[in-house]
Amino acid sequence: MLKSKTFVKKTRAGGVLKIVREHYLRDDIWCGSEVCAECKDGAPVLQQDARIESDLCSYPHYLIPDTNVVLHQIDILEDPLIKNVIILQTVLQEVRHRSAPVYKRIKDAIHEKEKHFYTFTNEHHRETFIEREQGESANDRNDRAIRVAAKWYTEHLSKAPSVGELKVVLLTNDRANKDKAEQNGLLAYRCEEYIKSLTGNPELVDRLALTSDDQNEITGSKLLFPEHLPLSRIQAGIKSGTFLQGTFRASRDNYLEATVFVQKDGDDSTEVLLQGLQNLNRAVHQDVVAVELFPKEQWVAPSSVVLQDDRPNDEETEEEDAEKKLESPVLDTSMLKPTGRVVGIIKRNWRPFCGMLSQSQIKEATRHLFTPADRRIPRIRIETRQASSLVGQRIIVAIDGWPRNSRYPNGHFVRNLGGAGDKDTETEVLLLEHDVPHQPFSQAVLSFLPKMPWGITEEDLKVRADLRHLCVCSVDPPGCTDIDDALHCRELENGNLEVGVHIADVSHFIRPGNALDQEAASRGTTVYLCGKRIDMVPELLSSNLCSLRSNVERLAFSCIWEMNHKAEILNTRFTKSIINSKASLTYAEAQMKIDDASMNDDITKSLRGLNRLAKILKGQRIAKGALTLSSPEVRFHMDSETHDPIDLQTKELKDTNSMVEEFMLLANISVAQKIYEEFPECALLRKHPAPPPSNYDILIKAAKSRELEIRIDSAKALADSLNEAVLEDFPYFNTLLRILATRCMMQAVYFCSGMDSDFHHYGLASPIYTHFTSPIRRYSDIIVHRLLAVAINADSTYPDLMDKHKQSGLCNNLNYRHKMAQYAQRASVAFHTQLFFKNKGILNEEGFILFVRKNAIIILIPKFGLEGTVFFENKDKPGPRLNFDSEGPTLTVEDQHTFHIFDRVKVTISLDASNIQHQKIRMALVEPVIPGVSVALPEPEPEAKKPKLDR
Repeated sequence: MLKSKTFVKKTRAGGVLKIVREHYLRDDIWCGSEVCAECKDGAPVLQQDARIESDLCSYPHYLIPDTNVVLHQIDILEDPLIKNVIILQTVLQEVRHRSAPVYKRIKDAIHEKEKHFYTFTNEHHRETFIEREQGESANDRNDRAIRVAAKWYTEHLSKAPSVGELKVVLLTNDRANKDKAEQNGLLAYRCEEYIKSLTGNPELVDRLALTSDDQNEITGSKLLFPEHLPLSRIQAGIKSGTFLQGTFRASRDNYLEATVFVQKDGDDSTEVLLQGLQNLNRAVHQDVVAVELFPKEQWVAPSSVVLQDDRPNDEETEEEDAEKKLESPVLDTSMLKPTGRVVGIIKRNWRPFCGMLSQSQIKEATRHLFTPADRRIPRIRIETRQASSLVGQRIIVAIDGWPRNSRYPNGHFVRNLGGAGDKDTETEVLLLEHDVPHQPFSQAVLSFLPKMPWGITEEDLKVRADLRHLCVCSVDPPGCTDIDDALHCRELENGNLEVGVHIADVSHFIRPGNALDQEAASRGTTVYLCGKRIDMVPELLSSNLCSLRSNVERLAFSCIWEMNHKAEILNTRFTKSIINSKASLTYAEAQMKIDDASMNDDITKSLRGLNRLAKILKGQRIAKGALTLSSPEVRFHMDSETHDPIDLQTKELKDTNSMVEEFMLLANISVAQKIYEEFPECALLRKHPAPPPSNYDILIKAAKSRELEIRIDSAKALADSLNEAVLEDFPYFNTLLRILATRCMMQAVYFCSGMDSDFHHYGLASPIYTHFTSPIRRYSDIIVHRLLAVAINADSTYPDLMDKHKQSGLCNNLNYRHKMAQYAQRASVAFHTQLFFKNKGILNEEGFILFVRKNAIIILIPKFGLEGTVFFENKDKPGPRLNFDSEGPTLTVEDQHTFHIFDRVKVTISLDASNIQHQKIRMALVEPVIPGVSVALPEPEPEAKKPKLDR
């Protein structure tokens, strides 16, 4: 049956366009129930004996949730207890439109066979489709459609001969919808009353999301925050320029401060500073908000106060004291930032949060404060009847809302993760907190893997260059099983050198658009934690078929140069190939071969040739202005049985690290040139923006304090001045300066060439760059392989590859996943550092001051790559007299000692486990002696970037 709707639309040219919308209705859509004898169409989904033990519904029943129940009570619907649920097409479409994360979760529940969730396409069923009536809102029409479908199910199933006591129950939190349903003779309950009636799992009540009515009941009457403006006023304000739209970023160091990142046209952006609870106005980290700028005379500077420890509970006096600490006269007006306040929320970006119940709150009461693991998230008020069993446990909580009369947002318990401090629990927490997809690969994904045993075919030999005779070898860290790259170097008959970079041909195994490809695109990158790896692609590919292990034949994508002995490229060719690596070496093994004069085999000769050319290439890059930065990276030595860290040391880099690096960089540049030349609109490239001059303030001040000058007018000027900034009596000074320079840098990002004009890679001093050399662990490289394959006629294209808007969207996800992976890796190092110090007692170590704050100094311990913050005040005692000079910057304590950047200090280091959730490495100053000060290790900071060369 066909329903047609015709309407006319005026065109810009003043004409009239007739539009016909067709909507097909059918009468053969199956109800999905096993009791139905009338419309069976395959294996039934809904069970006949659909029992959930309930005081309200003591009979078998199917549940039909309305849209708001699915949107807000998804944690309930996912519970194994809830089965035999009919998800209407009307509800699914609305959920898809309003929340992508909830839509994915409800789709996953539908696909889970044990849950018996059935999707009924009521919008295409002749007896359940309804037209919107005149004057009826879209929301009211959808509520009516849900009631009509529930009524149809009730009547349809009542005709089944074996129906027995089976009934259909509508779940809704909308009073009007419930009343109308009951008037129509339907069984309808509020979600809360139904869940509270269940006898099978009383803890499920804890997972109920609070409705706005519930929230008003549990909060006070005093209004604490300004009202949020309605969306219509916000949109009008943004259009007129009265308000700015941006992403709210809470401070890690100061819960009373945040910035709003406002993206303007092109690459232009600005940051608005917010200070004080009223001006933050209930925004949560990563929300999209509308801000109003204050007049310039009300602008302030970012606070130099660190307020990250021991946030007050409900004591307003403590809050006021904290806010007073923010206020300080600013002598240098150049430090003032655009300042404003949040006037409304455009999009909440809430996710489930990991953390623990605040220990002081655990009494017999049901209302408790939950403290998130992420310091940027405010505490959340929840109701739970199982608080006593959750002491010392990591749990997940979701936010339901944040009324004006509540100091904290309200939320509900989702699930228990396990004991705090347990290695598996803490790993799960850091993966969830950094949004790292880590579930096992689904059967749908695994079904696209090649069948074993796998081997190279005659067809492969016909279309690929056979390079199995070449002396190819790989050089990687010890224990590496996902070997992406291998190298060779040999002398040609004409006296020139042939150098090859051979990269695993992952795109041969992962074809565009299938489930394996979609999963890899979603994950974006492999995540390396201490002692654990979260693969981007299944292990059969990552550690076996794509890994370029020695003495096995592998498919590769090769970039081969002819060079002269000055490392000048004479020609470049790209080819799909077959290789057989002659050795899988560690950096140390390769270095040993190069250094041992008695060794002269083919592999050693190849390595020596590569090493000699790499040194020339590096010299050329540095001459062009490439930066050599530094970051204190550590390596853990693990106990083979307990997997606990037993030793911790900074990583030592050898010449062979640099050798591999240089050829990967060169391959990435060569490929970038090729794909951009071939596809100027849709090449996937990588750029590193030049930092704004203000980023260098701290670096310039640090050098100036030692009477040295840092020039920042170009990358070359910066590189040269860093090279010159050497103090004979302080050999580590230059390394400290480079560590500080690293903190000044912007993040490198992926982008689509057709959507941008600035391609420059600042750190590498290269006009164009991409990622080609690690397709096992980076999805960006798979796309680059596909582009290169099309460019050399080795593979066919597909529409999404040539769509610059799709490429740009993909780049956004890759940038996000890459950033989150970095943060997860740092959090893993921080956790293992705590494990290491747990059994060490108190250690004495030498360190250097990296930053000076208004009430603290931040110290780096080079031996352990460890940073900590010394607070010069104690919560319970009067603090010492402090004098902070932002120009130095310097901090004078009790007029006795003045601290400068890079001052050498001695500290004792120990683990403070008094707060089980935020355990801290505490340090106490030994030299110089200042009574009553201690230091705590901060959470791993995203701002503290630690980039390697961007290979």
